[in-house]
Parts: sequence; C-alpha cells; structure tokens
Amino acid sequence: MIHLKSPEEIDVIARGGAIIADFLVEVRPRIQPGISTLQVDSFADEFIRSHAGALPAFKGLYGFPGSVCTSLNEEVVHGIPKADRVLEDGDIISIDVGVKLDGWCSDSAWTFPVGEIDEKTRHLLEVTEDALDRAVSATVLAGFVGDIGAAVVTRVEGTGLSIIRDLVGHGVGREVHEEPQVPNFGRAGTGPALREGIVVAIEPMLSCGTFEIQVLGD
Repeated sequence: MIHLKSPEEIDVIARGGAIIADFLVEVRPRIQPGISTLQVDSFADEFIRSHAGALPAFKGLYGFPGSVCTSLNEEVVHGIPKADRVLEDGDIISIDVGVKLDGWCSDSAWTFPVGEIDEKTRHLLEVTEDALDRAVSATVLAGFVGDIGAAVVTRVEGTGLSIIRDLVGHGVGREVHEEPQVPNFGRAGTGPALREGIVVAIEPMLSCGTFEIQVLGD
C-alpha cells in the first residue's frame, strides 16, 4: 500500500534529507586514499547524531551493523563498513545514508571518486548522475512510476553501460523502504500514478559490465 504524506510530514522528511545533503558535502574532502570505510561510517554516525532528534536509519535495519552503507567499486549497494576496507587511488565509493528524524525516514546516496579515476569509471559516474537528473525531472504530478524508469533507460541506451534490474528505488516514510517500488527501467505511462503526497527515493544503478548481480556472504 502506498502511504500519502501530508505537507507537514514531507517537511520533516525534507529536513532529514537536508542533514544527508550536508553530510555528503562534509564527507567529500575525507574521501582520500588510506581512509577505511569504517572511518567513514564513524564520521557519519557522529554527524547524524549531532543533529537534534536525528538517528542513523540504517543502524540495525535488517540486522545491518553500520550507520551508512559503504560500497566499493564492483559492490552496488549495502556494503558493510570495515576497518580493513581501505580506500585506494582509482576506487569509487558509494555512500548510502539514511536519517530518521522525528519518526520519519530520508534516504540518499552519492558515489565519490577516490583520487584519480580512469575514463571508463568517470563515464559511469557522469551517465549515472545525468540519468538521476532526468529521472527526477520525469517525476511529476499526473505522471506514473514507469515514467521514471523510462527516463533512465532513454539516457543509458547507447552508452555501453548496463542498468541493474534486481535493485530498485522505493517509497520512503515511516519506514526506509515503502511502496511503491521504483525500477530503473519501464515504459512511460505505466505503473502506479504519481499522486500528491507520494515520497520516493530514485536510485539509478548502472554497471560497466553485466546487469546481473551476486549477493555476498555477509
């Protein structure tokens, strides 16, 4: 079931999103060779909790041990922060951040280059960011969830990149993951209608290789 939010509830979600946005700005200069993903997680935990009423929404979610997800290189999502996972020049790290503020969840991620990255990796980041921009622009009242995925497909076609299909965006609200699911593929004019009060996390995920994924043991 899709839960519609009031303007006041959306305002709280937006304030949580602003905390995430500020964190992503503050963490950027720390993303350097030699830092561990656990250090990133510790900084995130401290930063989020420094805001009155805010908690890391991912901490303990489905048993997840970290405050944020730190996914390196071929890891698409939900990487677990570890002391022995140390950033190296040429890596990319996706930091996925959830904030729970006054009972409402916000969710956002950004992928950072570590030092100098190669052209193939830069292409991946640039196309993904542009696909996100187009997907956000396609998210309008009287539209449909399928419009969002169609916008991603239109941008990615012909780039040599693959769209990850087994992982999708989603609604956010009282819970981190709510309906509707927001795939990064689809046909315009299909899927649930985009109504006033729907809040979604749009999450384009692309690969330089195959669209297929594997789930690691942890």
